[in-house]
Amino acid sequence: MKDRNHLANIGLTHHVKVIENGLIDIPMLQVLQPDGTAHKQAELPDVNEQLASKILHTMQYVRLLDERMVAAQRQGRISFYLACTGEEASTVASAAALEPQDMIMSQYREQGALAYRGFSSKEFMDQMFSNQNELNKGRQMPIHYGSKALNFMTISSPLGTQIPQASGYAYGQKMAGLDAVTICYFGEGAASEGDFHAGLNMAAVLNCPAIFFCRNNGYAISTPSEEQFAGDGIASRGIGYGVRTIRVDGNDVLAVYAATQQAREIALKHQCPVLIEAMTYRLAAHSTSDDPTGYRSKDEEERWRLKDPVVRFKAWMQSKGWVDEKLNLTFIEETRQEVLKALKLAEQVPICPIEQIIEDVYDTPPWHLKAQLAELKTHIDMYPDAYPKTSGRG
Repeated sequence: MKDRNHLANIGLTHHVKVIENGLIDIPMLQVLQPDGTAHKQAELPDVNEQLASKILHTMQYVRLLDERMVAAQRQGRISFYLACTGEEASTVASAAALEPQDMIMSQYREQGALAYRGFSSKEFMDQMFSNQNELNKGRQMPIHYGSKALNFMTISSPLGTQIPQASGYAYGQKMAGLDAVTICYFGEGAASEGDFHAGLNMAAVLNCPAIFFCRNNGYAISTPSEEQFAGDGIASRGIGYGVRTIRVDGNDVLAVYAATQQAREIALKHQCPVLIEAMTYRLAAHSTSDDPTGYRSKDEEERWRLKDPVVRFKAWMQSKGWVDEKLNLTFIEETRQEVLKALKLAEQVPICPIEQIIEDVYDTPPWHLKAQLAELKTHIDMYPDAYPKTSGRG
């Protein structure tokens, strides 16, 4: 039987020993240098031309999607948007290292992972316009995606709630004997929430095959990392909870891919959690409600633009002769037109009938929900100009 004595393996000292911050040096995995050349001593993951092209095209697609939707929000066509500009490698390359049966639990800046799995422009737009074609019946605010078919759990607004949920879901995968893991994305700001600590401890104690993927992009909205915590980033917390931990250059596609691939192997083989801290940077505003000029400098942003993950990975592909520039430009232009066309179509689709608002809560809507629906209809009839018409947004 396992020794339950928690003191059994603790070493002894007979003098006061203070463990100082920084005693443990946690290295950062980097395969590609900022200019796209591989480090001579680096071990490159097995990435062929087909996989590399899919990763690059997905990152380019997401950047175009972000540009178009930020503009759409500024035009008043949607109410809210979150861009992932500068962080594309973290989400796309990690998703590429997973298997389709793995569950993805997202925070809100992982549209790249969803796009990699095949979420279409139409599906993105239907969600952001909350129309009647939307998979969740238009009940979520923009960018709260979800797809059962793609094993992408629907996003929730409260920060960090997906972390303990990921531990629970991964425990269920383990109990069912599935060849699958759960990956859970969050920012370093969310790691300040209690859910982070509860979720990691639960996963460590119950040996849940979960990958906790922290995008450390330097800012929790406007709060810089140095004002959030004094420790060595988020990676040191994984070690503190007894979780296997990897720190990686989040702007390096090959490093992120290799780290996630290794984390998945470990999680399945040992039925245990792994924490990945991806060191990256948010080039865009936190959201369309944010103005980053109030808390960081243009010089800082420009320094990070030199580490642009899309440019960096494309340069590496070009060195291998895997990029036809003419075809790539054609792809970008066709994608831009596809995104714009999907936007125009989605905003003309009617919203869901208001009767659906009380469905999917109980097997049969109870009397009190029916009464509330009747009151809501009366209110809308009194103020028809204040609410969108179900016939469309034309």
